[in-house]
Amino acid sequence: MDTTLNSDWWPSPAKLNLFLHITGRNDKGYHLLQTLFQMLDTGDSLAFVPNDSGDIRLLSTISGVNTEDNLIYRAARLLQEHCKVTQGCDIRFEKQLPMGGGIGGGSSNAATTLVALNHYWQCNLSTRELAGIGLSLGADVPIFVHGRTAFAAGVGEQIYPVNLDEYWYLVVFPGVHVSTAEVFGHDELPRNTAPIDWQDYTFDATQNDCQKIVCKSQPEVANLLQWLVHYAPSRMTGTGACVFATFSDPDQARAVQQALPAKWSGFVAKGVNISPLQLKLQQVSQAQTT
Repeated sequence: MDTTLNSDWWPSPAKLNLFLHITGRNDKGYHLLQTLFQMLDTGDSLAFVPNDSGDIRLLSTISGVNTEDNLIYRAARLLQEHCKVTQGCDIRFEKQLPMGGGIGGGSSNAATTLVALNHYWQCNLSTRELAGIGLSLGADVPIFVHGRTAFAAGVGEQIYPVNLDEYWYLVVFPGVHVSTAEVFGHDELPRNTAPIDWQDYTFDATQNDCQKIVCKSQPEVANLLQWLVHYAPSRMTGTGACVFATFSDPDQARAVQQALPAKWSGFVAKGVNISPLQLKLQQVSQAQTT
């Protein structure tokens, strides 16, 4: 089957952590955090064509990633088993977001898969139910399922949507990969940052608790931050390795992008309060009822 003839592409947007505080651990040893997830209007794309075979078939590949380990495949199988769906699906994807960049590529792919197949397979699960399934795939998956810029707490499951001014961001990948597990397992990771009230958030009064550790282990991240901060307020997102700079003018962001040294790659994206995935879901749902 050639899915390009029948498929409908769904967005799988990137996110930024505008700050990331580690506030402690729960009784299971998981890190407790506070963060502000900023949705972006840019990301990967996925296409889905249901089939009657019951098989989940990935028609695209990622070098070095087995099909069974791909979060797209795992999300589809999990939803299929949870809802006892007899249909399968052929899935094609186009990757734009770097792996290990801290901008949510894999988690976003999983969320888009859950949202799209919930629609195509007519599972009729609520957003909250889908987010619950997604949490077992990764702490960031629920935020992409909800599809709203939001504060998050706990292990990432406590989500509070907010409306922020929509800035432009230059997101830069320094060409190195960071292991999230290694960062959260590091002895020097701060684990007692005082919680803040959401309404008290400002960029200057917050930080990324993972940034110092990553800069020590990955000098290229430190070099990128030192270069970028000369142009605009800058910070590492998530556990890295991507770094972002904040602009009110997209032309300024693109000018700095053009000035990037060749060893680094970047893209300019707009921060949005509602993700492209949710807008797509609204579009197809409305089309189905007309």
